[in-house]
Amino acid sequence: MSLSLPPLPYASAALEPHISRRTLAEHHGFHHAAYVERTRSLIQRTPLESATLEEIVRASAPQGNALFRCALQAWSHAFYWNGMRPGGGGPPGGAIAALIASSFGTQRAFNRQFVQAAGDQYGNAWAWLVLDDGQLRIITTADAGTPLTEPVVPLLALDLWEHAYYLDYQHRRLDYIAAFLGHLVNWDFVNAALAAAGTRARATTGSAMRRVS
Repeated sequence: MSLSLPPLPYASAALEPHISRRTLAEHHGFHHAAYVERTRSLIQRTPLESATLEEIVRASAPQGNALFRCALQAWSHAFYWNGMRPGGGGPPGGAIAALIASSFGTQRAFNRQFVQAAGDQYGNAWAWLVLDDGQLRIITTADAGTPLTEPVVPLLALDLWEHAYYLDYQHRRLDYIAAFLGHLVNWDFVNAALAAAGTRARATTGSAMRRVS
């Protein structure tokens, strides 16, 4: 079985003062680790035992079963970690900058819509930036919901469960969201996800054309 807890892509204190070493120790070392371990136990001696997390999520939908919830949380957390970096945030460069301009008008408008969507979501949730038919959208999902099983491409995720921010921000979720946008977003990761989506789309189109011809 190859499924294991991936290490953080940075040192445990690298995101301070915006996300503390203590929060990362609890969030990654306990919550994320528990989702991975539970997923491992649920796929033992099944056809999914050697599958990737994304394959497990897609194969175990819909959302009502334990395997889907645990595998999805394991996948979402790994995606979330990679979407942050020390010294990140602020205005992006590359292809995502142009797409933000065409989809939202300005970076400020994007930030405002992201803060509103994430701040208005009640309870345990996630906020996502997704690519939908060539344009960007901001969506939220409750509990362990995901855009991964929808006809959109996830580009960035923000964990809104309390364990993601409460030790550092208590009830001040809006401050956590602002810190994420201003100081943590890894726009290089978002651009890489965007480029990968384009590659997959071209490959799918090419395969369809070959089948037609």
